[in-house]
Amino acid sequence: MSYDNPVILESFPVIETSRLDLIEIKQDHLPDLFELFSDENVTRYYNIKTLTEEYEAQKFVDWFQARFKDKLGVRWGIALKGEKKIIGTIGFNNFTKEHRANLGYDLQKDYWNKGYITESLNAVIEFGFKVLEINRIEAEVMQGNIISERVLEKLGFEREGILRQWMFWNGNYYDMSMYSLLRTNLS
Repeated sequence: MSYDNPVILESFPVIETSRLDLIEIKQDHLPDLFELFSDENVTRYYNIKTLTEEYEAQKFVDWFQARFKDKLGVRWGIALKGEKKIIGTIGFNNFTKEHRANLGYDLQKDYWNKGYITESLNAVIEFGFKVLEINRIEAEVMQGNIISERVLEKLGFEREGILRQWMFWNGNYYDMSMYSLLRTNLS
């Protein structure tokens, strides 16, 4: 993996893997985000309503850019090598240097089961531990999202337990499984 800018969050860090480019999410990606989040297969275990109009994706562009600008989080667009169109997003919704980060990711259904999320996660985890100097990466997974749980477990994340009624969304409470990966586990 290579990073185009090792200076922490002074400019957006692009990450390259063998098949993917993890790039900054920009205004041009509005149609891509709409395509992603208008699919009920993608939003099923996500605390967002399935989008019905392209303009609704603007809130994602704005939020991802604001988190980065404020140095509170970093979320990449997942693009096939050399492409500008993004097929998913991945990154840290929030992080604290030398402490912890909260991981999130999503991918268009047409690209499931091709190893893209695993490849992206490996790159983002390495970036988190080496560049952001995070000690603990956390991921909360909605109960029933077995595919996401398997991906995390394959990468060495440990299930710590159930956060009962941890998420309140769309008028309902949801239990979440807490997963974590410690930097010391990789040594």
